[in-house]
Amino acid sequence: MPERLQLNHLDLNLLVALDALLTECSITGAGRRIHLTQSAMSSALGRLREFFGDELLTLVGRKMVRTALGERLAEPVRGILLKIKETINLAPVFETATSNRMFSLMMSDYVSTTLMPAVLREAQAAAPGVRFEILSNDFSHPMELLERADIDFVIMPNFYLHKSHPSAPLFVDDYVCVVWDENKRVGAEISAEQYLELGHISVQFGRENGPMVDDFLHAKFGDALRIEVLAMNFNSLIQYVVGTERISIVHRRLASYYAERHPIRLVTPQFALPSLSESIQWHSCFNEDPGSVWLRNLMLQVAGELQVR
Repeated sequence: MPERLQLNHLDLNLLVALDALLTECSITGAGRRIHLTQSAMSSALGRLREFFGDELLTLVGRKMVRTALGERLAEPVRGILLKIKETINLAPVFETATSNRMFSLMMSDYVSTTLMPAVLREAQAAAPGVRFEILSNDFSHPMELLERADIDFVIMPNFYLHKSHPSAPLFVDDYVCVVWDENKRVGAEISAEQYLELGHISVQFGRENGPMVDDFLHAKFGDALRIEVLAMNFNSLIQYVVGTERISIVHRRLASYYAERHPIRLVTPQFALPSLSESIQWHSCFNEDPGSVWLRNLMLQVAGELQVR
């Protein structure tokens, strides 16, 4: 890095723009990430190029790629921003009555439906000014966002968790078969043979990922499983069985929630289905942050109360 670079000549807010640019390798994508227009992002890139005396990003074919200096800057800049975020969150206490802090949480629509309504009710009663951003984990790489501390929490099954950051178990659930309540082909229980005779509804989170058929279904049924509908999320699985003879395997909490609202039946499979453990994880830099401690304790409390009902 040239010796002429001095921090007192750099608008430190540009570090946020630099981090976004080096992460996205796209002016449009970087602007979207930090909520700036394309023209504002282009202006920021111009100022950064002037300051560093380097292009930072250069066009190769139709893609922008990092220059050698851009590559060297990416990790240190991210580390600086993490340290800043950790430092400004070092308040000795979290004032629930007056805080207007925004928390970002990433989770599936299943968790959003079955857990978050109770969490949000409790949070508003205790901290009415606190705000929430609930993000879907079906379009991004949650662990990458967690690693960058772009989100405060991710809620996922245990086997997806990042080994480098702390976590805590939230709740355990199991699976159940769901059919339309007027489906005459299925009784209170269903055998593996009957299950394979019916068309199945599964989840696909984007075409690039393919159908989300759990490993236990692959191991048990293989190609004999007839998938007739690929839904965009877990909530859709239940709605799509209504009025059809199709079947789906769904989290029991979600199925029970919809059984009170839709004409569906929960059917006990005569074949073994695994349980599911959902956990909450946060970046290690927030481990002692009073606001993060408050929210995760609240979520653990609410999850525990729902678990015993």
